[in-house]
Amino acid sequence: MGALTLTVWDQEVRGGQNEQMKLLNAAFEKAYPNITIKRDSQSFDDLGKTLRLALSGKDAPDVVQANNARSSMGAFVKADQLLPLDDWAEAYGWADRYPESVLKYSEYSPDGKSFGTGSVYGLPQVGEVVGVFYSKKKLASLGISVPKDQAAFDSALAAAKSAGETPLLLGNIEKWPAIHMFGPVQGANVPSDQIEKLGFGNAGASWTTPENEAAAKRLSDWRTAGYFNDGVNGTDYDAAWQKLTKGEGVFLMGGSWLAADLQGAMGDDVGFFVPPTKEGDGAHVTGGTGLPFTVTKASKNPDLAAAYINFITNDEAMATLAKTGNLPIVNAEKYAPATGVLRDVYSAFGSVTKDGVLLPYLDYATPTMADTLGESLQGLLDGRLAPKEFTEALEADYADFTKAG
Repeated sequence: MGALTLTVWDQEVRGGQNEQMKLLNAAFEKAYPNITIKRDSQSFDDLGKTLRLALSGKDAPDVVQANNARSSMGAFVKADQLLPLDDWAEAYGWADRYPESVLKYSEYSPDGKSFGTGSVYGLPQVGEVVGVFYSKKKLASLGISVPKDQAAFDSALAAAKSAGETPLLLGNIEKWPAIHMFGPVQGANVPSDQIEKLGFGNAGASWTTPENEAAAKRLSDWRTAGYFNDGVNGTDYDAAWQKLTKGEGVFLMGGSWLAADLQGAMGDDVGFFVPPTKEGDGAHVTGGTGLPFTVTKASKNPDLAAAYINFITNDEAMATLAKTGNLPIVNAEKYAPATGVLRDVYSAFGSVTKDGVLLPYLDYATPTMADTLGESLQGLLDGRLAPKEFTEALEADYADFTKAG
């Protein structure tokens, strides 16, 4: 085999995410000297915009990170632009390495209609869990303990407000960040089997239930109580989490992918938790996998592309991910550091996957749900939509999609 080039598109642009890709790509090229990795790294938003056009061209990359959502991976599967990876999954033993609860986030029927079942179309490197970041010094100065359940979390928000602090930091100009805030709130109010159907866009559930409306009301109540920073819908996502590093605000609801950057800025002062519905129960929170790496139908070297995906997700890769501050999707507890926020994150992820429920991102559901949910959450957060109107808007999108089959 002569010299070959493998073109890879990813969205691992932040600190530890970018570092692990550089290390693993270098290791792959060292192991296979005849292979050159041509990497194109873009932000999550930019990759989402450029990928659709790229996959329809004859010069499509070999390996791409594709959002699990129906609007991305589902649409690409339906358009026959991604290869099913079942043969390679069997050859490399992916089902032995990855539990089905993880693989289902990358499974579709060949027609793209069924999500969470069917063929495997990708493999993720990292696990993700949405929880709450905080400054240990700030909580101590306010006399607030780390909340042990949802009721205690609400009490902590009220105490922070009474002390003149901004209880919750949120930057939602991009619209998707509020999805990560609403998910855990919904998980505390709505049965998990219903959320999974809503999140995967499969029939048999409804948004217009008392439980979903109660979840929306809780978020709306946080707004009316003045718990958020001013102008959340006009604040950039990165600007919001960076406020926490500067001593502003008390709690930041966000994904585990922020842990490495927050620890880099705050050191041992930053902590992380996932509040269960009741103390002693497992938490039902939004999470799942990072964007899976997939093989395009246009790849001229699909065997090589699959070998690359296997390489960046094997046991050695999991160790590299942990060393660079990322959350390995497999055997997270094995690689947990002794101290720091990453230990909190690894522990929370292990606890949720063992004793709680890891719920899908709600924008996975339909090709239009990302826009519908994002716009509706902005409306809920600025008072334009009442909780009932919020759930009705989501039900219209979900019902239209599931009825169409």
